[in-house]
Amino acid sequence: MGDHVSGKGLKRADLARRTGCNLETIRYYEKISMMPDPPRTASGYRVYDETHVGRLRFILRGRELGFSIEELRGLLQLVDRGTQTCAEVKALTEQHLADVRAKIADLRRIEKVLAATAAQCSGEEVPECPVLEALAS
Repeated sequence: MGDHVSGKGLKRADLARRTGCNLETIRYYEKISMMPDPPRTASGYRVYDETHVGRLRFILRGRELGFSIEELRGLLQLVDRGTQTCAEVKALTEQHLADVRAKIADLRRIEKVLAATAAQCSGEEVPECPVLEALAS
């Protein structure tokens, strides 16, 4: 269309559709400098390209895998420097894996307590409730 530079490029809405990411999230990633500033058309529209699509997909996939913004920022800095080594990426990934395993252990502990507490509950229409008692103690 007329707002595309030489008929190439994507508007932010196109980038959102291509990646399944919402517009506010794209704006946020731009604001915190995880997404590079795209060039603009003469009329001021941002124009994204395949580099932006790939970067946003990388960020979104990282978030799906539970990487924090700061962890992803660290990975992206390695990539942006162009000096990343597999060893550096593995070290960051192993730290994240340790955090995920700790969360899983916490969730298993929580599951046991909730299951045990719920099992004590009669589920009847009475005011006494073991779940509420457990929360209050």
